[in-house]
Amino acid sequence: MWKRSLAVLAAGLLGIAIGVPAFTQAPAPLTPVAQTPPPAAPTTPTGLATLTKADADAWLDGFMPYALARGDVAGAVVVVVKDGQVVTQRGFGYSDVAKRAPVDPATTLFRPGSTSKLYTWTAVMQQVEAGKLDLDADVNRYLDFKIPPYQGKPITLRNIMTHTAGFEEIIKGLLTFDKPVPSLGDVLKHRIPERIYAPGTTPAYSNYATALAGYIVERVSGMPFDDYIERNIFGRLGMQYASFRQPLPARLKPYMSQGYELGSGPAKGYELIGMAPAGASAISGGDMAKFMIAHLANGGPLLKPETAKLMHAPRPARSPRSTRWRSVSTNSASTATARSRMAATRSISTATCGSSPKTMSGSTSR
Repeated sequence: MWKRSLAVLAAGLLGIAIGVPAFTQAPAPLTPVAQTPPPAAPTTPTGLATLTKADADAWLDGFMPYALARGDVAGAVVVVVKDGQVVTQRGFGYSDVAKRAPVDPATTLFRPGSTSKLYTWTAVMQQVEAGKLDLDADVNRYLDFKIPPYQGKPITLRNIMTHTAGFEEIIKGLLTFDKPVPSLGDVLKHRIPERIYAPGTTPAYSNYATALAGYIVERVSGMPFDDYIERNIFGRLGMQYASFRQPLPARLKPYMSQGYELGSGPAKGYELIGMAPAGASAISGGDMAKFMIAHLANGGPLLKPETAKLMHAPRPARSPRSTRWRSVSTNSASTATARSRMAATRSISTATCGSSPKTMSGSTSR
């Protein structure tokens, strides 16, 4: 049973992300941060096999080399967590093909793309918990510019976090390779997308709306978004191989993987994301596991249990062509973390990424 579950999940949770050049010098290791001992693992129900490191590694050793070769993927990292602990974390392939530098699951950074949004949602919920944000208030209360209403209805953070703000999606100017990134506020004020749906009615993925939520966190907390995430998420979890900063800080550049469209092709540059809270993070698999474990433990050191439960609760959405209600299926705060929980109930939760510009993460899926 466990082999079938592991095969299905690991195949589905294999993700691919962007990297940048690794420096040639040998980097000095960062100082490890002491972690709080995980809670005692619950007893495995009668009749179910216990997932062990040996079992997971045996399957990964058989599947991952084949998957990377078939997909022409340069490298990947797979981390399996269960009951508040890492079962195994493995690196496969290369972080730099030309140098034959192997992927280190603890320190090699990848770009997980829109999985970055989960850090933004967590930051919003921390500010809700602090009483500085109201999920159902007009977002204009927190901004220094105005988002026009649609049919007289304002946008709320609850709309944003369930991707029902009603914005059209804009791609122009989303990323660059060689131009300085303007401040987050300037990016958001420069081009406000058209409103095409009434708020709260229609799931419509929006990078702009997510960046708007990050800017609101920046304004109510009184600190830049990058500083906030480092202090209140990465710092609390001991995530030393993680950053939203662009360009990447000098201390992390030696650990950054190259990025490839194909493993057999040339390496690409480091993408700079104007709407940073929507997708600018660079994180190692080992550090991603710390974030996953915190959410699977009802917030861990990041959120109070009641706040985490509010964040994770599925939100209903109604299709404009139907009177039936259904669960929102976008990369929302509730559905993305709910998928992490679904994976956990099957005895496995995986954080994965690989050396490629496209991202497809499983338990925290885009």
